[in-house]
Amino acid sequence: MRRSAALAALSRDHHHALRAALRLRRAGAADLDGAVAHLQAFWQPRGRRHFEIEERILLPALPETDADWLEAAARVRDEHARIRAGVDALPAGGGVDDAHELGQLLHDHVRYEERHLFALLEERLPEDDLARLGAAIERAEKTG
Repeated sequence: MRRSAALAALSRDHHHALRAALRLRRAGAADLDGAVAHLQAFWQPRGRRHFEIEERILLPALPETDADWLEAAARVRDEHARIRAGVDALPAGGGVDDAHELGQLLHDHVRYEERHLFALLEERLPEDDLARLGAAIERAEKTG
């Protein structure tokens, strides 16, 4: 499925997150530091801001009366909290198992957003609203 232009910037971030997730999932003791450094290089300038944009702009895009959206938004918020905690904890002594767990969580989270969350937005938001959402995301990226 072709992604709406309104969500393309977030999808590009997801591509980078998936690469970081893959490195974490494949990391062994010998290359764990490199995998963590790769994650941090994505996370500090971009990943953290990506979560903020999703939480501030994307998640309020559909009404809470939409039960599917309410459930999806709750899942995203929960996973964001878990990923933030994992990213913060990993350089402080996390081992290979922690890296694998975080990599799997990050992978599954991105896939969920791409396949379910974004699909709900594209299906339920009128084109004009979706375009306004995309413009708000673009403005937030430029100011952050």
